Amino acid sequence: MITLSLGFLVVLTLLGLPLFLVLLCFAILGLYTNGVNYQTVFIEVLRLADTPLLIAIPLFTFAGYLLAQGGTSKRLVRLTQAILGWLPGGLAVVALVVSAFFTAITGATGITIVALGGFLLPTLIEGNYQERFSLGLVTISGSLGLHFPPSLPVILFGFVSGVSIKELFVGGLIPGLLILGLCCALAIIMGKKWTRDTGTISSHVPLLPALKDAVWELSIPILVLAGIYNGVVTATEAASLVVVYVLLIKRFVFKEISIRKDLIPIVTESMKMVGAIMVILAASLGLTNYFVDAFVPMKLLQLIQGLVRTRIGFLISLNLFLILVGCMMDIFSAILVVVPLIMPLARQFAVNPVHLGIIFIANLAIGYNTPPVGLNLFIASGRFNQPLTRVYRATLPFLAVLFISLLLITYFPGISLILLKH
Repeated sequence: MITLSLGFLVVLTLLGLPLFLVLLCFAILGLYTNGVNYQTVFIEVLRLADTPLLIAIPLFTFAGYLLAQGGTSKRLVRLTQAILGWLPGGLAVVALVVSAFFTAITGATGITIVALGGFLLPTLIEGNYQERFSLGLVTISGSLGLHFPPSLPVILFGFVSGVSIKELFVGGLIPGLLILGLCCALAIIMGKKWTRDTGTISSHVPLLPALKDAVWELSIPILVLAGIYNGVVTATEAASLVVVYVLLIKRFVFKEISIRKDLIPIVTESMKMVGAIMVILAASLGLTNYFVDAFVPMKLLQLIQGLVRTRIGFLISLNLFLILVGCMMDIFSAILVVVPLIMPLARQFAVNPVHLGIIFIANLAIGYNTPPVGLNLFIASGRFNQPLTRVYRATLPFLAVLFISLLLITYFPGISLILLKH
């Protein structure tokens, strides 16, 4: 029955049915075939609506859309130019750092590419960076920063898996910095090779004025992490505070939005994103219920145990599987569908749940950029009017760096867990 249901799922997907309907049909069909009342799916939806933690998702999404308005990206670029512009490849490092920060606070890679790409790509090319290198950098930059607070994928992983969101954020700091740092190292190496803008950027951007302008946005992830880590606020309370904070600074400090003219359109656009996430989440919970009733986790565990005998073997299989998933599904859907299946396997092979969460998000971030169907590749192709094959080639050097970082994060768990030992 599982094989038949999977075949049905594939056919529906190829026919272009929306993902939430595919998941919902799969769940109802499976439950009905197994003799379980399909109303269980709707019971799961009601249980979802009664979950306080889930309120953090629309709040952080709304805050991200607010920050995307106005001059936040330019202020962040100016500050990072002042701090890092002296480096060889300094402009490329600036682009990477700003994109990582922006992805962390918006929670979506596509928004970063669309919102910042149109500004960063011409800037890099004007700075005499090779066009292919610049295109690859801007494409993969949307996947950086997913480990940093207040990243929505981290919050969602914690919700689905039951792992502490506080520990996931703390554990993700060093891996996130490692991924960002290795990409910046590539930018510096290429900067030295091309002898680009060394010393020319920072001299034109005074540090203190740039810091004064950007400190309002710069403090957001620090406040979120400090509040959650010290137990002052929950993730939901932190999200509420961030919305109020961002709304106040955007309206009264920078005067970049009008409550009367801009607020309703921003709310509308952000809630479209939230609605899509929530509908997929509800359908995925129904699908998870079917998986449990059909003993899919147990069968999958038995299959893995028959093929994989060691913890290292499990991690290798997990990496390959998750990269494939990351190519085919957005990160929210992947977390909702896959996490309930792999958690029992991870426990069987003694993989720390925080470490698993960091690996999971790192894999999916790479999947976004992996040919032939990585989501970021299509977004960049459309945003910059470039052939898809050209985008493929442009991302390859950065993709290699991302794979190196993934190997380090996966097989050296101390990178993710060292901060949790103190």
